[in-house]
Amino acid sequence: MPDDIVLIDSRTPALASGGYRVTVDQTISLDGSPTSITRTFTVAGERLALPPSGVRAVYPPDGATGDYAQTLPHVVLAEPTLPWQREPGAGTTGPWLLVLLFAGDERPEPHVVQAGTLGLTLEGAEKDTDPVTVIDVPRSLLTSLLPAAADLPYLAHVRSGDGSDAAVVIGTRLPPAGQPCVAHLVSVEGRLRNGTLVPGPADQPVRLVSLASWRFTVLDADHSFAARVRDLAAGGGPFRLPATGRPAADAFLSRGLVPVRHRLRGGGATVSWYRGPFACGPVDGGPLAADPRPVVRSADGLLRYFKAEGMFDISYAAAWQLGRLLALRDDGVATAMHTWKRRRDRPAGAGVNYPLDVPAAGSPPPAVVGWLADLAKLTRVPFTYLIPDERLLPPESIRFVDVDAEWVRCLVDGAYSIGRITRADAERDAASELPAETPRRTGALIRSSVVSGYPGLLIDGYDAHGAALTVARRETLSPNVLLVLFEGVLARLDLHQRPEDQHFAVQPAGQGTLTRSLRGQNGEALGTGDPVPLGAMGTVPVARLAAGMARVLNVPSGFGAAAFARQMLETGERVTFLTP
Repeated sequence: MPDDIVLIDSRTPALASGGYRVTVDQTISLDGSPTSITRTFTVAGERLALPPSGVRAVYPPDGATGDYAQTLPHVVLAEPTLPWQREPGAGTTGPWLLVLLFAGDERPEPHVVQAGTLGLTLEGAEKDTDPVTVIDVPRSLLTSLLPAAADLPYLAHVRSGDGSDAAVVIGTRLPPAGQPCVAHLVSVEGRLRNGTLVPGPADQPVRLVSLASWRFTVLDADHSFAARVRDLAAGGGPFRLPATGRPAADAFLSRGLVPVRHRLRGGGATVSWYRGPFACGPVDGGPLAADPRPVVRSADGLLRYFKAEGMFDISYAAAWQLGRLLALRDDGVATAMHTWKRRRDRPAGAGVNYPLDVPAAGSPPPAVVGWLADLAKLTRVPFTYLIPDERLLPPESIRFVDVDAEWVRCLVDGAYSIGRITRADAERDAASELPAETPRRTGALIRSSVVSGYPGLLIDGYDAHGAALTVARRETLSPNVLLVLFEGVLARLDLHQRPEDQHFAVQPAGQGTLTRSLRGQNGEALGTGDPVPLGAMGTVPVARLAAGMARVLNVPSGFGAAAFARQMLETGERVTFLTP
């Protein structure tokens, strides 16, 4: 989303929902006989359900946990005219869609009924048997949650600026802290009269059509996005196990190796050193020096034995064997690679006596090249090969890593070894370059509830000169572990919320009141609006809040939904890490 957006009070559709009749009269001049043709049609926008694409975003995010206690939930709709396509009721101005927030035991259970049971006059293609999701809300609770008539015009506006316009519908209730909440986008078409709920039996719940819903949980300020991301730095450290005080072992631990059980080919068992593709710095020198590895026919050719310690380093051997197994598991890739190598290895001139003309092998098949390129980005590599010990990535931590290009090369060569049986096969493979690049890559591993709590988390990487780095791979390895790799050397990492996570927030003003900091046309601070009392259910009197804003800003008229939204709008937070 670009930096500049335009907010519009409302957008009325060209034609209101309902049935229409068009009559065309024509008079022929020769005899003056009139001809008349009448056609009918129906304008029927979304009414009883929304397609999945109809909701662009919600806030707080669905399934999130965080500090949302001062945030008004909202939903962004793909159709910019939708909130104004129908009427909320007689004598009532405003959208026919509202965001209602329920917390704790108040949360209604959605269920599906047939459209014919709702007592509505169905339109166009709507049928009595159409399934409709509804919620049943006690009348007393609904009366407490519904906004006042004066609030309604401020609860929807149009946002323009991202290439296509969208409608935004805002709720009026602040989420209670420490409770699970659910927000429903409900239809109040024809349910209001002069801005209040149409009377009905007090002991019967009110059935509302729910067009969308999402859940979230509110925690205290220590669990805000910025606080939780900053806390990752508190547990900062290199991607390695703690030192033991034994120089021989610490020489390996300092480079990210961990001791693992190792079953030898002859059946014996021992303990060896292993490190996956991630290192806590450039791999240069030491017990895991990145000197070029030979093209081998088995993983044993990549074992390294340290006589002084009496231990093996199996890192590159494990990478090679893993690559081979992954390729063998993919029948299509293994077959295509083996077939291509048979053509490649055919002696020169062998085709002279062949009954069929066999084309030259040329380059490896595109499917093989693409598969190996993905493998070079560590796709398909099991979690335990990447992070062999949980202590390397403690809970609520971030670790910056270098990708060992030689480990990746061994992984790819293992996959490329399909069909490599004899020494001559190995020599032919060695004579050609691997069909996959292994450039310098760096990145970060994050283990935190931020990963699951903010599924739309954005991550940007920059080099030492401030140039943006290309993301080579980004993947959620587990519900709370995120991997992001960049092409190049990472110097700065920015974590921030999505631009569409712009949200609407208030500020406490003390003694059960709230207010909002105001800003001018150029973003300059203009103080705060007049404090307003918070409702008993945590509801915000938005019309009174808007009036206080208009008074402080000296806007005697024309302070509508767009002006109110501009003052309430807050952008997603950004936290920056500088790599060690």
